[in-house]
Amino acid sequence: MKNLQIGKKYQIHSYKHNKKIHRAWDEAILLEIHDDYLVFGNEKTKVIEADGRTWRTKEPAVLYFYYNNWFNIIGQYKADGIYYYCNIASPFIIEEDTIKYIDYDLDLRVFPDGSFKVLDRGEYKYHKELMNYSQDLDKILKSELSTLIELVRKKSGAFSTGIVEKYYEDYKNLKVVKNNG
Repeated sequence: MKNLQIGKKYQIHSYKHNKKIHRAWDEAILLEIHDDYLVFGNEKTKVIEADGRTWRTKEPAVLYFYYNNWFNIIGQYKADGIYYYCNIASPFIIEEDTIKYIDYDLDLRVFPDGSFKVLDRGEYKYHKELMNYSQDLDKILKSELSTLIELVRKKSGAFSTGIVEKYYEDYKNLKVVKNNG
């Protein structure tokens, strides 16, 4: 993608299948550019819900957005270890410095010991009927969930030991440079 810049601040907009905004984050700092994904970082970021409620994230996070995979991954840096929150979601696009994707409800929560839990199956089933997800889309989303679980089991990619910590250090260093610059 052209015009991507390490250290640049982006927003994140999550939509539902019906094209309605679901949630927005006011900051994600680009940390690294890869051929198939981008890595961002943020901390105590303001989140705006579709109903207008706002809150701030509690801990530093490293975010992975993929060009071709139907998921994104958030590594959460907590006192007792790295937790992951993985959204089954469309591949992202960037428009006007905003990362945009469609959230498809199914989530995977990964704990510091490597165990995991699939979340929101009921919400997925409800929205699948309400918004008429096609059979092809349903197959893609379930396949991508399996791919994600396999990455967790292999401890590869975003789940590699030490990778979230490395990106968090990069994020802190970028913030120091920006604040001193």
